[in-house]
Amino acid sequence: MLESGIVLSIIGAVIAAALAGIGSGLGVYMAGSKAAGVLAEKPDLFGKLLVITALPGSQGVYGLLIAILTLAKIGLFSGGEVVPVEAGYQILWAGILMGVAGLASGLLQGRVAAAGIGAVGKDGSVAGKAIVLSVIIETYAIFGLLVALLVVNSIQLGGAAVGA
Repeated sequence: MLESGIVLSIIGAVIAAALAGIGSGLGVYMAGSKAAGVLAEKPDLFGKLLVITALPGSQGVYGLLIAILTLAKIGLFSGGEVVPVEAGYQILWAGILMGVAGLASGLLQGRVAAAGIGAVGKDGSVAGKAIVLSVIIETYAIFGLLVALLVVNSIQLGGAAVGA
């Protein structure tokens, strides 16, 4: 039984990092592809386009943060905690929440960033507005991060080391 809670927790950590990372990777890919096209015509816009291109990358950081906090919570770095199955499921759901929020918002933010990059290619003065539009989607990744943090931090584990 003890191993089941730990396994569920690790799966939750992996889901948080993997799905949010995939969302970030795809979002940055979409924005970066558009930026590369604009840079071929207007290389002087590199600094502005770099910022917009990087924005969808934050979801991967959020997923990684939840994964690390989860693994630390279950004592993976310090010998292990007793993780009841119920707590394992709670951690799993927190990981799914962060992973799905990161995946969806990373993809959508990549689309908005790519559109913003197109606008900046036509008129460099709209870079700040393009950033703001892209950051609006970031809010939902932050909501997912916040809820996942609250869930992971509120879970009470058994307290004894595994094997003790």
